[in-house]
Amino acid sequence: MMQNDLVSLLEQFPILLYSSTALIGLVVGSFLNVLILRLPRIMEQQWREECSELLATASTAPAATPPAETKERDKPLLGLARPGSHCWACGAAIKPWDNIPVLSWLLLRGRCRACTRPIPLRYPLVELLTALVSVAVVWQLGPTFAALAALILTWGLIALAVIDLDTQLLPDSLTLPLLWLGLLLSLGGTFTEPTAAIPGAAAGYLLLWLVFHAFRIATGKQGMGHGDFKLLALFGAWLGWQALAQIILLSSLAGAIVGIGLIASGRQQAGQPIPYGPFLAIAGWISLLWGNAITQSYLQWAGLA
Repeated sequence: MMQNDLVSLLEQFPILLYSSTALIGLVVGSFLNVLILRLPRIMEQQWREECSELLATASTAPAATPPAETKERDKPLLGLARPGSHCWACGAAIKPWDNIPVLSWLLLRGRCRACTRPIPLRYPLVELLTALVSVAVVWQLGPTFAALAALILTWGLIALAVIDLDTQLLPDSLTLPLLWLGLLLSLGGTFTEPTAAIPGAAAGYLLLWLVFHAFRIATGKQGMGHGDFKLLALFGAWLGWQALAQIILLSSLAGAIVGIGLIASGRQQAGQPIPYGPFLAIAGWISLLWGNAITQSYLQWAGLA
């Protein structure tokens, strides 16, 4: 009963709905900044530990540990919650009042209070982006369960896209849980049915897997990473196999336009790899909210509807 009353209140006062969504988006964006920065480092830390264990197992005689490795090993383990927020330049702890999304960055004029070194502009931009796209999701879907699910996917896509831009990695720890969530949501028909979601997940993976191997055979080079396969599989699970063609078309078009623009401006060399994940993420998010409208508009333009 209380849930229905809350939904009714939000429907009657849309400004309350959108403002609360924006505030939540800002807070989530602040967390995404932490996730984007730390998750690749946590992964690297785990890889180092695994490699050290394998080397120790394979070695038949104890060997002296190089000083650099000893120093790396003695560092405290990095996690999403530890150590607390601090300046990566001077190590000073960030006070709670200096950690307010966007506002603190503006008040500090983009500089650390302790060492006055610049705080990257990307931090407030990620927070603002998260707030804006969160409002777009709720504006399109309303105060519904589907909107809540779409928000979770949207936040995950922002993290995946920026991490891919930074490191050319799409972490399984983000992609796979979202893929499984999409399959579970299909049981209730939130965005599609299981009969479309299950083939969609399989087809999404296999389509890019085939493109990857065809390109490798033809050129001897690797055109994309395996994380891209899983990301398209994720969208297949959420939206069904019917959405895959649209997502591939939109992402390829966006990638081609951006790539040509970067090369023409001299910011990118021909043959230098460009992460494909951000374009997939953008295309999939657009299809999530407006895919049916885009398809319908195309069919009307082509005279097929």
